[in-house]
Amino acid sequence: MEKLVKLNAVAVPLPIDNLDTDQIMPKQFLRGVDKSGLAKGTFFNLRCYPDGTRRPDCVFNQPGYEKAGIIVSSPNFGCGSSREHAVWGLMQIGIRAVIAPSFGEIFYSNCFNNGLLAAKVSREDGEAILEAVSGGKPVSLTIDVANRTISDGSREWSFELSDRHREMLLEGLDMVGSTLKDLDKIQAFRRQHEAAFPWMAGLAGKAKERLEREG
Repeated sequence: MEKLVKLNAVAVPLPIDNLDTDQIMPKQFLRGVDKSGLAKGTFFNLRCYPDGTRRPDCVFNQPGYEKAGIIVSSPNFGCGSSREHAVWGLMQIGIRAVIAPSFGEIFYSNCFNNGLLAAKVSREDGEAILEAVSGGKPVSLTIDVANRTISDGSREWSFELSDRHREMLLEGLDMVGSTLKDLDKIQAFRRQHEAAFPWMAGLAGKAKERLEREG
């Protein structure tokens, strides 16, 4: 995955509480078997009329927001179903970070496993950042992942980020890659466990072989 160390990008204000994954990626765009082609469906009902023509009042369709890389939203962003397509779609339209006071739990995990920053801020700071980017003209924010800060050039806010998620973003790791950093410890545990319980050594492989023999 692509590393995320520092991001400077136009921020889109979406002051919508409980913006769920069905609003981010409507169900009719979940028919594919891979990650491709999801940009069209991302925020479709916010960006477009049912016939596909653009809504002129949608911030995504306003001049200057074409290459936005940050979303600033309200509490409980990404709630609802667990569809990972919501994260894939956000990234396909160029979003690398979402700033909000809180997130849907599964959506939050999906973000970091795909290299998208979900930056948790206090409710007070969230309102201040929304106000800063909601003046009617595009505003760029700078996000420093290493220092866990957000700036509009004149003010700075901090955001919550665990050490593990910070490491994943800075090093471009998904959950598997992050786990493999502890491969030596995992292998050491396996050796100790097999020495203590030798009858369990290779048990999964033996079960697979038996099932294959039995057809």
